[in-house]
Amino acid sequence: LCFSPDYKKLYVADTGSTHYPNAPKNILVYDVADGMRLGKAREYASMKMMVNGVEQAGMADGIRADIDGNIWAACGWVGDGYDGIHTFTPEGQRIGIIKLPEISANLCFGGEKRNRLFITAGQSLYTVYVETQGVL
Repeated sequence: LCFSPDYKKLYVADTGSTHYPNAPKNILVYDVADGMRLGKAREYASMKMMVNGVEQAGMADGIRADIDGNIWAACGWVGDGYDGIHTFTPEGQRIGIIKLPEISANLCFGGEKRNRLFITAGQSLYTVYVETQGVL
């Protein structure tokens, strides 16, 4: 789960396919009404993408927002060319991937300026400085 920087949207990484193989592999978004109630869920971003000429769909697990409203998702369960961190615009378009040699499970922004991305993976902890800041 994570909120947009203005707390008007709630994002949920749907990992239901770990128990229900036919469940969609996506990130959902809910509008937050009156700061208390959630609107109806809708797909924010599909986890499908072309990898080596084949459409693949892994899963997003941990997600975080940056100050520009982009969503950063720890992704995996596909393999080379997919596993790592996927970044999406506020509209849900994938704009970048930090590829890792293993499944990534979670991430957080840290450091003095919140511009250091910490990534947990199957057997490793990665860190990289990025050109944005994470939301508090």
